[in-house]
Amino acid sequence: MLRELQCFTRVAARRSFSRAAADLGMSQPAMSQAITRLERASGIRLFERTARAVTLTAGGRALLPYAERALEAAAAFSAEAARLSRPTIHLAYPPLVGTLAARVARRLAGRTPAIGVELMVAGRSAASAALERGEVSAAILATPAPAGFVTAARFHVSVDHLAVPAGHPLAGRARAVAADLAGQVLLAPGGRPWPGLPGRPRLVADDDFAAALDLVAAGAGLLPTPHLLVRGVRRDDVGFVPLEAEGLRVTYALTWSKKRVTPELMALVQAVQDALWTR
Repeated sequence: MLRELQCFTRVAARRSFSRAAADLGMSQPAMSQAITRLERASGIRLFERTARAVTLTAGGRALLPYAERALEAAAAFSAEAARLSRPTIHLAYPPLVGTLAARVARRLAGRTPAIGVELMVAGRSAASAALERGEVSAAILATPAPAGFVTAARFHVSVDHLAVPAGHPLAGRARAVAADLAGQVLLAPGGRPWPGLPGRPRLVADDDFAAALDLVAAGAGLLPTPHLLVRGVRRDDVGFVPLEAEGLRVTYALTWSKKRVTPELMALVQAVQDALWTR
């Protein structure tokens, strides 16, 4: 029946049996037979045929939208069945490295055989819990990884700006240096103080730097900020000042449980490594 519906919609679009047949790689007699079968099954004459033109009948016009929706549903069914039949891996990642996660997903989708990737945006605590429960196959986490997990494909994200509340004395500065932070409260996403920086650390459980900007705007502290975030954020209540602090960075790694190693996981590890080398 789907083939007959396809023939019906094509003839309706082309207003010609011969052109519709050519579109679908059929002979004209085969096209006519398909339309005849559909007319018999439905009990409705679909087209008026003359030597000069092919036009839809009133019944054909009424049934055409249903035929189009049926074909769309069939195509969606096939696409979803194909997606469900391919191997799928679940990857958690912090918002800061979303570009890398998307690039990895594209790589795995383009390989043969394809591997689907379900992406989950999550801070450190949520991603670690999902790993523990087996809800995700792997996660990109700031190091060190939780005890008992395997890591690979480490990479560094430079921290070269300082997020300050609008109106803060440092907001108008062309740059800030470590000495400027003495006596300031420094937010530490992921619960790790900043090495080599003076100031009083305020530990923040999650390593979501974008969310920590809300604390900056509220006056809860200043935030050493990776350049990846500075490039993509525009806020009136937060300013970014270039920060001179040698070697300041956040290290991330792909992390997974050694109890749940699969071929798809190993393909993910390779895809992350390849994406890091070719970025």
